[in-house]
Amino acid sequence: MKILDEVRNAKTIGIGAHVNPDGDAIGACMGMYLFLKKALPGARVDVFSGDFKESLKKNIPSADEIRFDYATDVQQYDAFICLDTADDRLGAAQDCFLHAAKKINIDHHVSNSGCGDVNYIEPKASSTSELVFEAIDEKMIDEPIARSLYIGIVTDTGVFKYSNTSERTMQIAGKLLNYGFDQTTLIDEIFYQKDYVQNQILGRALLESMLFRDGTCICSVIDRRTMDFYQATPMDMDGIVSQLMLTTGVKCAIFLYEVQPLTFKVSLRSNGEINVADIASFYGGGGHVRAAGCTVNAPYHDIINNISDSIDIQLQRAERKNRAASVQAV
Repeated sequence: MKILDEVRNAKTIGIGAHVNPDGDAIGACMGMYLFLKKALPGARVDVFSGDFKESLKKNIPSADEIRFDYATDVQQYDAFICLDTADDRLGAAQDCFLHAAKKINIDHHVSNSGCGDVNYIEPKASSTSELVFEAIDEKMIDEPIARSLYIGIVTDTGVFKYSNTSERTMQIAGKLLNYGFDQTTLIDEIFYQKDYVQNQILGRALLESMLFRDGTCICSVIDRRTMDFYQATPMDMDGIVSQLMLTTGVKCAIFLYEVQPLTFKVSLRSNGEINVADIASFYGGGGHVRAAGCTVNAPYHDIINNISDSIDIQLQRAERKNRAASVQAV
């Protein structure tokens, strides 16, 4: 797919990603936004997003041009590009997408079946930012575009350590590095550095974590009362589930934090033996085999018990499949 083939004649273009955007969502949006502003100087291009963490704002080019309030006077966009999600998680930008003359969906989540008139869904891609790189004209990339897309790729590959990192991912990242931004500082500030409150919350989550299923699963919960005590926000929860997943012997990590009474944001990670995207989709969420999330209205112990049951079902199914394969081999 080449995006200019789809929007070349558009006079108004909207861009949006999922609520609670991460580095890939924002990197993809801003990489696309900056490219279209450069390639189509006569077009109006608006990018909509919910708020995101300060370390991203510091490093994402033109972050001050994002419409965080979702305000627009455009009645119908000639084209609207939905990035890193299906339209049901666009938040306040969903109406703009649904009423656009042309709807374009670009995503790498396996749970996304495509919600646009034009769909570019590639689950094998490391990130939506990688797909944006493929969709734009490489000859028109400059330092701000390259930095935006690199941020997205770094975020969704865990600095190139996740299994979704392919040879093509590394080739693209190498090309982007040629534009001269400081990758070391960028990675440290976005991926590793935490402020004092974030470190306190991380420590609390680790101290109160629980192992179960003979040490193969781990879970932790931060309730609203704890968040209020530390004056923490949802953005301060970033990275906790990944740290839980680094526990020796763990195959699946579950992290919950309370967004309102008895409503929890659930983040799931696995080593690949458990498909957490299937679990999240059951609760209306989505993601990848190894990383997924959802929001659930229930007491946290019920959520953990139900997810544990889903994990057991998956593992039992895998064991039966392995036994059947062994019998056939004999």
